[in-house]
Parts: sequence; structure tokens; C-alpha cells
Amino acid sequence: MADGTHHQGNPDEPALTGVIVVEHGADVAASYAGRILALMGATVIKLEAPGKGDPMRQALPSMGADGSVLFNYLNVNKSSLTLDLAQPAGQVLLGELLARADIFIDDTRPAERPALGLDPEDLTARYAHLIYASVLPFGATGPWRDYVAHELNVFHSGGEGYLMPNGLALELFPERPPVKIYGHFAALVGGTSAAAGILTALLVQDETGGQFVDVSEQDANVAISCFNVQRVGDGVIENRAGRSFRYGGVLECVDGYVQILTLEPRQWAGLIQLMGEPEWSKDPGLKDEIERGRRGPEINAHLRAWAKDRKVSELVIGGQALGVPIAKYAEPAEIMASPQTQARAMFTPLKFSGAGVVPVLTAPFQHDLPAALLPCPAQPGADNARWLCEWLGHSPADLERWTREQVV
Repeated sequence: MADGTHHQGNPDEPALTGVIVVEHGADVAASYAGRILALMGATVIKLEAPGKGDPMRQALPSMGADGSVLFNYLNVNKSSLTLDLAQPAGQVLLGELLARADIFIDDTRPAERPALGLDPEDLTARYAHLIYASVLPFGATGPWRDYVAHELNVFHSGGEGYLMPNGLALELFPERPPVKIYGHFAALVGGTSAAAGILTALLVQDETGGQFVDVSEQDANVAISCFNVQRVGDGVIENRAGRSFRYGGVLECVDGYVQILTLEPRQWAGLIQLMGEPEWSKDPGLKDEIERGRRGPEINAHLRAWAKDRKVSELVIGGQALGVPIAKYAEPAEIMASPQTQARAMFTPLKFSGAGVVPVLTAPFQHDLPAALLPCPAQPGADNARWLCEWLGHSPADLERWTREQVV
């Protein structure tokens, strides 16, 4: 906490117990970073605009009176405080919050920050303990820092879109233009990178004080796709028509699909053994790892012809016994019913007033204690009294006046 009493690893409490986070995030990446910290035990105060609150509450698909699916996923375990930072009184209240918080997450564009009292140099100077995490599509510095970007822009600027669709998908749908992964992949990668940067800064906060953490979602996505850059060293420049992950990828079987990714020599040897050491695999040129990578499309043609006559279970069980990285492409219902999913408590049933009981993905990680999932606030500003009156010490009359003036 800001008073220097950080949680010290009590095994009976979540890892970030006692850490206070103020989140001012309108987009997915910043909100996801806050979600990760909340599920690790931090207290996350989400700032929303007075009135209708975060625009993501109205995003599609909707859960009716409960708001959007996206908002409900991103904001579990957070509290809601409405605050208009365009008003001087709102900026004063933000300052009071930051004086007692450990972490501030913000995705306001740099050019707009000074007018809202969010200038990083000013805030880090005033609150020497504060970790200010800026989460933006292209970071807080450089010529693109103020660009408005959406999921599609970040995904393609990260390089992965250039290579999609590929493999089996391109063969099945050759007329498709470059696409993106379903949902908010690029933003979630950016949010994960932000959470990692914040946690790193938190580790040394007691010794060094606060710092400014500048996160670029594009940078994070380029790092995820760095394998494509590495392949240039093999003499291979990939494109969507020739992408092969060297060799492997998605293969169609008699009763479904599997994915194989054989990057190491021992994995290649296991794959050839699984296939019964076919004649084509004895080509002397295929003994060289780099040459195999260059001949990925040729190898994949053999793999697809071989897999089409076999069952998924045969390949998965046999391949894993030989050290081949291979797995079934499971249907959603299979994932939900999987013993692995159940053992790791990957989903938590939450009850919503209009949607009933819905299984919600808990966390993509585990630590000493399972993450306890709580619904997000039902209304914008549901916790105004808790933070402004009980925590900061303002009177109910002050809160009533700020509400009337639409400061909160």
C-alpha cells in the first residue's frame, strides 16, 4: 500500500492483498490489466463517467439489464466510482485517491491527459510512490502515440494479420482476405503485458518508489509474433500462403481436427515414428532442420494426406507417447466438460439478474489460492459512498452535492 505496508506473502491471502489500484480505462487492454490484478487480490477502483458509466456497458453482445458480456467479463472483482475529470473538483478527488493508491492504470491519449489532470510527469512528481501504467495502442511516446486505434488496427500492426488465414484455413477458404483472430486478442495481449510491467514495478516499489510504465499494445503483439521474424534467419520469409510453422499446424482427421507443432529435432523424429517412417521422410535433405523448414508446404501435404484417414484419439494418444506436441481441437462443450478444466476451476458460475447463472472464465493463471470471482458492479458509481465518504472521509452532504453537480 501507499503507506509502505505491502502484503508480504501470507499464504492465507491472495498475493496482492492490500494493494490499491485506480483504473481509468475505456478500452479492453487497460481493463484487462486491472482484471488480472483484481484476481490476484488487489483492490481495483474503476473510474467511470457519471451517468451511463463505461461505454463498454453498452457493447454487444448484451446481457440485457445486466449490461454487456464484455463489460461483465472485464470488470469482475472491481468496484465502481464515477468521476468527471473534466471538472476541477473531479481532478481534486482523483488526486486524493492517488495519494493513497499504489497503482494508476490509464489509457487516455497523451494529448488529452494534461487537460484532465493526468500528465504523467506531474502525477509521478506529486505522488512519488505511484506506479503510473499507461496502456495505449502504440505507447505514450513516438509519432503514433495519439493515434486512435481499434482491435483490428493493433492486431495487424503487430504483424500477425499479415499471416492470416493460413494453413488449413486458407486451403478451405482461399477467397478470404487477411482477417484477425476472433474477439479481442491483441488487446488482451496488451493488457497481459501491462499487468506484467506493473507487477515488475511493484516488486521494487518499496525500495525505489513509483515509476512510469509505458505499455504499447503493438509492441506486445510484435513480441507474440516474433517467431515469424526469427524465421528470416532460416532464410524463410513467411506469408499467409506459405506459412507452415516450419511444418505441422491444423490437420483434419476422420472425426475432427488436431494441431501439431514440431519445432525441435526430437519432436520431428517422434512424428516420423508416429507416421510409420514413410518413404518420403527418408529423403537425406530432410535430415537438416533448416531445409525441413524451407520445405514446410511439401511436408504438410504429406501430413494432411496421412491424418485424413486417422482418428483424433489415435494421433493424440500415440503422438504424446512419442513426445510429439499434438492436441485435439475441442468443441466448446468439450472444453467446459473437460476434467482438466474442472480440476483447474477455470470457470466460475455467476448469477446475473437478467441472464441467470453463467459460467465465467476465472483466470489464465493460478497462485497459492484459487481466484474468487465476484460479479462486476451492477450500476455506475455503485461504490461512490464507500470510496469518497468511508475511505477519503468526505461527508454524505459533499457526495450529494457532487452528484447534483455531476462531478460524480
